[in-house]
Amino acid sequence: MFGNLFSNKNEPAGAVEYIVAGLGNPGKKYDMTRHNAGFMAVDRIAENAGVKIDRLRFKGLCGTAVIGGKKVLLLKPGTYMNLSGQSVTEAMGFYKIPPEKSIIIYDDISFPPGKMRIRLKGSDGGHNGMRNIIYLAGKDTFPRIKLGTGNKPSAEWDLADWVLRRFTEDELKLFYEAAGSAAKAVELLVQGRAAEAMNRYNC
Repeated sequence: MFGNLFSNKNEPAGAVEYIVAGLGNPGKKYDMTRHNAGFMAVDRIAENAGVKIDRLRFKGLCGTAVIGGKKVLLLKPGTYMNLSGQSVTEAMGFYKIPPEKSIIIYDDISFPPGKMRIRLKGSDGGHNGMRNIIYLAGKDTFPRIKLGTGNKPSAEWDLADWVLRRFTEDELKLFYEAAGSAAKAVELLVQGRAAEAMNRYNC
């Protein structure tokens, strides 16, 4: 009887099989900034799946959804970007999820808004959030979806200032198109169809 009192009717059945973590910085002042592309993309994935990311666990906010027939933990680390690995690896340890089934979504200034690239492993590419995840996990075999946010307009711009600026209205439209593609790519990745995802969505 007591088990029913505390059950979550909206919780998908079965064990979590994948983690999808979008990287960003918590707090209103960072909303809609370029560095929060990962948060924005995971919010879009949650919206598509009809779930909310509103549970406080693993040093962040999370929610569970069924995506591509798999139970997936959607995670937004609350540790600030440079310590993203604390949240991600805690969730990985709890659910015993390996790096190969932990998909990380984050911003990349190398591509303009509207473009994205999927990689299955590799270095952090200079991204501090990814660097911390790889460091704490001790492996670089994380599938990742990098969403273009555009490079700074000139060499005079400080990179930290640039990535914390908000998208323009036109850029935001392009970004959300890519976020929609990222949601579809996640579905393919959790189904083991990585080659198809990369062929279809890599810019």
